Amino acid sequence: MLEQMIIVGPESLIISLTTALFVSMVFTLQIAKEFLYFNATSLIGAVLTLAFIRELSPVLTSVIIIGRVGSCFTAELATMRVTEQVDALYLLNTNPLLYLVFPRIIACVLMLPILNFLSFATSIAGSAFICSILYDIDPTIFFTSAFSSLLLYDVMNSLLKTTIFGFFISVISCLWGLSTTGGAKGVGKSTTSSVVTSLLTVFILDFMLSYLMFNTLDSSIKTF
Repeated sequence: MLEQMIIVGPESLIISLTTALFVSMVFTLQIAKEFLYFNATSLIGAVLTLAFIRELSPVLTSVIIIGRVGSCFTAELATMRVTEQVDALYLLNTNPLLYLVFPRIIACVLMLPILNFLSFATSIAGSAFICSILYDIDPTIFFTSAFSSLLLYDVMNSLLKTTIFGFFISVISCLWGLSTTGGAKGVGKSTTSSVVTSLLTVFILDFMLSYLMFNTLDSSIKTF
């Protein structure tokens, strides 16, 4: 389990943070300029923060994990399946689900929310940097706007999203790997199918979770 957590977490950290940094800077380039036209400088930090914490950070982090870790899980288990290493575990009186699948699920469920939070922090830092360097927006104004709009509710929902994403990514990757047949060709097909299925699942779940989470928040605000 510790080995899988290292693969999902520390070994995926650099690529996750790099992606978050450059995506946030590109996103800021597009958003900040439009807000400056309307003289709405004080809203830039709030809008970017909500966009990152609610959608961009969870989805981007999950997509990176699918490409880097999910495909690795599928290819590894598929290779073990076609070379009959999984069958050898039964001879050793070892349950493959407990030995191979369960640690991977736990690793994704625990590490993906941490990666998401670090990616969010990196995104905010990148956005503040671009606003300060290119648009001469005081970082104090940016961060005041950002943290005034950031609610604990949004942070918890973002972490919950990535927890659910991590569970489905790991389960789908492992199932495709363990159901592989057909030798080396089957390994390639399973890996491709695993990545495609995981991506579609994350996008569909993201819509469903966002609809449920933010409809609940809007209803609570109206009631209050």
